[in-house]
Amino acid sequence: MARTGVPNTITEFTAPISVAVVNTAGATVGTVEVNPAVFGGKISKALLHEAVLMYLANQRAGTASTLRRGEVAGSTKKLFRQKGTGNARAGTKRTNKRRGGGTAKGPKPRDYEYHLPKQAVKAATRQAILSKFVDGKVIIVDTLTMAAPATKQMVGILKAIKAGKKTVKGVDANNVETTTEKDVTLFDTTALIATAGHDMNVYKSSRNLGGVKVLPAAELNAYTVLKQKTLVLTRAAFDSLTAAGK
Repeated sequence: MARTGVPNTITEFTAPISVAVVNTAGATVGTVEVNPAVFGGKISKALLHEAVLMYLANQRAGTASTLRRGEVAGSTKKLFRQKGTGNARAGTKRTNKRRGGGTAKGPKPRDYEYHLPKQAVKAATRQAILSKFVDGKVIIVDTLTMAAPATKQMVGILKAIKAGKKTVKGVDANNVETTTEKDVTLFDTTALIATAGHDMNVYKSSRNLGGVKVLPAAELNAYTVLKQKTLVLTRAAFDSLTAAGK
């Protein structure tokens, strides 16, 4: 973890976290107690940072390419003699010092992919989920079933459960900058919906919504969890996550 340059700050959590359970209309139907130990009980900034770097690196195409001085068109002959012309010394026209010449140490196609140990990836995923609970960015829905794909219905559900919240800046009476959290429209924020399994109706209802992503609970990863501002869990997905943590 040292190569990232991020201080390895580890924060431990032991107190249970209470989260309300809502229905698709936004009404509270119960609460659940989250034991931080189920998700590792601690958050390591260095581990999360390394996990995010890994996922970003693995998404890179690695197709950037430039022409080196040996690959550009032009003669390799010295432009003019070394002394006696009154000009500065000059070599080939292919040098990177001249217009049309090759680049010096430019990029070439390469593979950026690398992988952390499996246990580190699993720990990072658990810590990312725990961080959402700690920040109060988790919404648990008792059931989320749809008879058929319906984007308009999904928009109504997400608005009802208040999946859209954003921190905005303002100034108080003394002209001091403050930050407050307020409800915003769905498309001003991002949300990750985690279902117990592959639910095609929920997926098809959400895929046209900007900033909304749907994944089975078993396929969550640290990068996706941290990227989306709000984590929406079905009760079945929450139960599967806590069972897997044990």
